Amino acid sequence: MSKSNLPSLSLLGNQLSLLAIVGILSYAFVDQIYFGELPCPLCLMQRIGFVLMGFAIVLNLRFGAHSSHYGWAIFSGLVGMMISLRQIFLHIAPGDPGYGSPFLGLHFYTWAFVGSLGLIGGQAILLMLPNGEVRSRSWFSNFLVVIFILLVFANLISTLAECGLGPCADNPVNYDGWTLLRFRFGF
Repeated sequence: MSKSNLPSLSLLGNQLSLLAIVGILSYAFVDQIYFGELPCPLCLMQRIGFVLMGFAIVLNLRFGAHSSHYGWAIFSGLVGMMISLRQIFLHIAPGDPGYGSPFLGLHFYTWAFVGSLGLIGGQAILLMLPNGEVRSRSWFSNFLVVIFILLVFANLISTLAECGLGPCADNPVNYDGWTLLRFRFGF
């Protein structure tokens, strides 16, 4: 492989990583809104791990590849992976049905672990590539960044509707936060 292909490989890797995060957050959001599966507090924290990892990748796409951006992505992925591992350990007991409906035979928190592990591995590989030009203003990069930011705001609004300004319910069944916000602010 020639050295001239390495910057485009770094750009492609960052774009694919952000595309994976957009896909993960989109499916989790669709499952929440369309199928009515409200996320538990640990699920919301796993989403935060993906969001933080996504912001680090956006920094790479907007300002160029820096080891600190990759470091933040890897650290955020490790935090999300540890949170999902905690939830896996909570539901690993025999006879425990787990939390939420399975997707392709595994629960979302198990998929979050696998996704975090894959994204961490991808970011580690990208970190080993020479620092080439990753900054991109292409329509695809711009599209990914805009969709990612919209998903972050949509998740923020749905979390406020679910939890309000206080702690989230351990096993949410409805949007209590929306009721509390309406009662508190009178709308």
